[in-house]
Amino acid sequence: MTTLVHDAVLPYEQAVAAFDPVLGLEVHVELNTVTKMFCGCPTAFGAEPNSQVCPVCLGLPGALPVLNERALESAVRIGLALNCRIASWCRFARKNYFYPDMPKNFQTSQYDEPIAHDGHLDVVLDDGSTFRVEIERAHMEEDTGKSLHVGGATGRIHGAEYSLVDYNRAGIPLIEIVTKPVTGTGERAPEIARAYVTALRDLLRALGVSDVRMEQGSLRCDANVSLRRTPQDPLGTRSETKNVNSLRSVERAVRYEISRQAARLLAGERVVQETRHWHEDTGVTTSGREKSDADDYRYFPEPDLVPIAPDPAWIEGLRATLPEPPDVRRRRLQAEWGYTDLEVRDVLNAGALDLVEATVAAGASPAAARKWWTQELARRANGDGVELVALPITPLQVAALQRLVDDGTLTDSLARQALEGVLAGEGDPEQVVAARGLRVVSDDAALGAAVDAAIAANPAVADKIRGGKVAAAGAIVGAVMRDMRGQADAARVKELVLSRLAPADDDNG
Repeated sequence: MTTLVHDAVLPYEQAVAAFDPVLGLEVHVELNTVTKMFCGCPTAFGAEPNSQVCPVCLGLPGALPVLNERALESAVRIGLALNCRIASWCRFARKNYFYPDMPKNFQTSQYDEPIAHDGHLDVVLDDGSTFRVEIERAHMEEDTGKSLHVGGATGRIHGAEYSLVDYNRAGIPLIEIVTKPVTGTGERAPEIARAYVTALRDLLRALGVSDVRMEQGSLRCDANVSLRRTPQDPLGTRSETKNVNSLRSVERAVRYEISRQAARLLAGERVVQETRHWHEDTGVTTSGREKSDADDYRYFPEPDLVPIAPDPAWIEGLRATLPEPPDVRRRRLQAEWGYTDLEVRDVLNAGALDLVEATVAAGASPAAARKWWTQELARRANGDGVELVALPITPLQVAALQRLVDDGTLTDSLARQALEGVLAGEGDPEQVVAARGLRVVSDDAALGAAVDAAIAANPAVADKIRGGKVAAAGAIVGAVMRDMRGQADAARVKELVLSRLAPADDDNG
């Protein structure tokens, strides 16, 4: 078993006091096209290994690629949403390097002529301030396959008994979005990195071009970090932490790399230009391989694909399809719903904005919609290890459930029982309520009998109420609610208790 040797690190506060961090973020986005970038193979996630391949994506002799028009359309829409300039003419290139999961021994990508370039994305930080991240380029390329290292303790090649390769992912359309050097971040560099990837994920989801599921690899971030003594100094040597696959990890990886590099530099050592692996369990990065420069890849134009010259009218037509920017939409909905900043963050952190919006549109109040999705349903999703949208309940059903609470058919407790039935597939809320007999009992005859029984069973409490301690009525109400399995109208029960036990008038005062 291989033992990883961890580098020394400097406390983060000392690191950012001594050095100026500079970031470079490269985000790879798998597009949600039905077929691959240059062939007709399907792109569904989770298929049997090597079952979605053909001569084109395997790079067999004589197989010729054809560009996926939908992928090009998605690339242009991403570029427009990132405020980029769209190239009037561009082409693909071959990026040459050997790796077992790349069947052609080159990757079809774009080098000096990307489809989109020179844009920006404004991101909102935790305190509500805005930071602009400049975009260098967004270019099209194909994904590689996936290596599986078997028998080791870490899942990496070191210490593995053998490796397997699945080429299903080879050829899936990718857009790589590369920032310009992100300067001026100071101690907030990790926060800004997370906020940028979060904003980018939200934008891509709004565009509908990717499912942006980081845990499945459809959105991956390579985080470049370098340090320099002052903002006036040249850029330092960078490390690149590869394939970071969660928003929290982006922030942690950047923070760790700043601390690690600062410790090396203050010790008189140099930072090596290399790729590094992020370890979620230990919160550290370890060395991967020496990082290549562009010249090492021997780029040259792809001879099997024609250049791309998008029609300006077509581009403008795509511009008209862009959705409302996520940050603008959030501000609008917050104003419409009357949410505080904290309430909006709760909704966003739960991934519930679309669900809350649909629930409000179905008739629920904004407060009720937020309560259901960020509390009860979020707990269940976390417990099941799934996203909210994967729960077997719709915004229409949540709104219907809330209507039953609003009109007095259900108490909150009964509504949670009805929710259980909906999630179990027993039907819509009304059907579950009828089948389970959950409706609130408000009939005075039935309630009166239950109140009389509770009073008889609790004579000491009854005497306190007769003596003027009205607050003690809660104990009688609770007993009735338990006896009626939570289906009694609690407000009406309290009225009946007090009417039976109201203190006698004192006429001698």
